[in-house]
Amino acid sequence: MLKGIPAILSPELLKVLCEMGHSDRLVISDGNFPAESMGKDAIVIRMDGHSATDVLDAILQVFPLDTYVEKPVNLMEVMPGDNVETPIWDEYKEIISKYDDRGADAVGNIERFAFYEEAKKVYAIVATGEKALYANVMLQKGVI
Repeated sequence: MLKGIPAILSPELLKVLCEMGHSDRLVISDGNFPAESMGKDAIVIRMDGHSATDVLDAILQVFPLDTYVEKPVNLMEVMPGDNVETPIWDEYKEIISKYDDRGADAVGNIERFAFYEEAKKVYAIVATGEKALYANVMLQKGVI
């Protein structure tokens, strides 16, 4: 046991977060995201019993966001024609605001298929059991 570390962060995930360097990226995926196929060249960590919001909040307690890019956090855009609400995005922005002074200004959007292409290049994918649609979020690591 460690003091000050959110209990949701497993030893495996802490090791991966520590290994990551400046500009490395991480995806926190929802339950529908093809984590295993997208993460063939990445480390995939399963957190199926947890929500993406809980995982994001815990990770941001120890993970600095990149200050050298305008949008170190990116969400997967809703596809044209998909009539889907994304209230989880507001929750993400509230969480990000707790840990980064830029708040919602640190958050951008990436078209769905471009997000998939970028996800193939990330260091790690944390696959959650999140049921909200379009709840995938990509984080770019900064420096301390």
